Amino acid sequence: MAKYMILYNSSANATELMANATPEEMQASMEEWIAWRAEADKVAKIEFGLPLQARSRITPDGASKSDSQVSGYSIVEGESMEALIGVLQKHPHLQRPGASIDVLEMLSMPGL
Repeated sequence: MAKYMILYNSSANATELMANATPEEMQASMEEWIAWRAEADKVAKIEFGLPLQARSRITPDGASKSDSQVSGYSIVEGESMEALIGVLQKHPHLQRPGASIDVLEMLSMPGL
């Protein structure tokens, strides 16, 4: 079974979204994610992960403010990339303006 890191991208700042959401909005959002996972679990094993907030970009020249739009991650194991794409296209994250999802396959390292 292949393992993937799912990166949720958003033009909105995750920290601000959570700070400005009412408890009812937070609950409604979590219910959408839980409902999505119940459906997605039919084709893949889903580990929700956590929200993320970009802070710094590190290069050999030093550190600067990051402009990354990654706002969260999940880890997913599944047999079929096509099935995974199908369930991700229904993900509640995509309801936000400017949202996208990146799927990165986690490759095994020979000898490790």
